[in-house]
Amino acid sequence: MFPAGATSSRGSSFGIEMTAKEYSGTVEVSNERTETIMRCVIQRVRRAAVEVGGQTAGAVGPGMVVLLGVREDDEERDAEWLAAKTVKLRIFDDEDGVMNRSILETDGDILVVSQFTLHANVRKGNRPSYNLAAGPDRAVPLYEHYAAKVEEALGKPIQRGVFGAEMLVSLVNDGPVTIIMDSRE
Repeated sequence: MFPAGATSSRGSSFGIEMTAKEYSGTVEVSNERTETIMRCVIQRVRRAAVEVGGQTAGAVGPGMVVLLGVREDDEERDAEWLAAKTVKLRIFDDEDGVMNRSILETDGDILVVSQFTLHANVRKGNRPSYNLAAGPDRAVPLYEHYAAKVEEALGKPIQRGVFGAEMLVSLVNDGPVTIIMDSRE
């Protein structure tokens, strides 16, 4: 489902307008597109780092690690919706110990890592199929668009993994808190 007020860079293909700003309500997406989703796994962390070839590519203190999976027919609007939701997600404790604060309120950091395996298909056999995941030509621009929208909303740079690289991701999950979000469900 998309928030009321959703638009894509291609125009209003669903007859609605979308912005990454505050929204209210939801709008059902046409049945022909419900199978496609951009997916992310968000983990609240005390610290995290991603290493590529023995070098640290990105590291954060308290904040979030976002693993982002892009499908072939995902669009910019999927990235925009997830980015807006990511920074507004209230998974940080307030003064009473209740998860009631967003990363915008905590001044935390975000590390975003591409993760095509989030779209693994394991319905047949025991070896995952990744045929639902977007190839680099499609995934890289959407990954970068998501990251740019998060930076814009956060008002500061975020840390990133290296798209397509063999990465070692280490983190200390705080809570543990792990949230799975899909752009259209």
